[in-house]
Amino acid sequence: MAEVIIKEKSGGKQNKKPIKIDMTPMVDLNFLLLMFFMFTSSFTKPNVMDLGLPGKNTVYEPHNVIDYRNQITFIIGENNRIFYHQSSKEDLTEAGLKETDYNGLNVSKIISNAYEKAPRKEIFTIIVKPTDDANYKNFVDMMDNISISKKERYGISDIKPWEKKVYENLIK
Repeated sequence: MAEVIIKEKSGGKQNKKPIKIDMTPMVDLNFLLLMFFMFTSSFTKPNVMDLGLPGKNTVYEPHNVIDYRNQITFIIGENNRIFYHQSSKEDLTEAGLKETDYNGLNVSKIISNAYEKAPRKEIFTIIVKPTDDANYKNFVDMMDNISISKKERYGISDIKPWEKKVYENLIK
């Protein structure tokens, strides 16, 4: 552990006793303390988004196409722009693709109005279609707005070519 070496000198000077300390047990103690604090501390938990996934016993009808009146489509574009429509492939025009902002009240109001006009409210679906130029923050904001509107049926899809054509004509 600690060792004291005494050197005797003859003369009138005071004897100095050099001390040598063995640090090996201190290293072991530091290692044990480090391991203790690493195992007992809590690390930052990752931020995750809760997606409402369907239950295990949900029956799907994949061949049935949802009528455009029972759905609303949001297209997330570039520069923090978001567009929405409730049109079929044949009916979608630049006038039918409307723009809004990410304010939760506006999006919730748009979803509520579309829901009220839906002939079959039990299958009302919100479809989110991010473009290649959309950023992740806008997508998360849109998912938050859907959560605020308390609608449980939603889907995420790629933008269709006919929608992309109308969208690109509108942003030019």
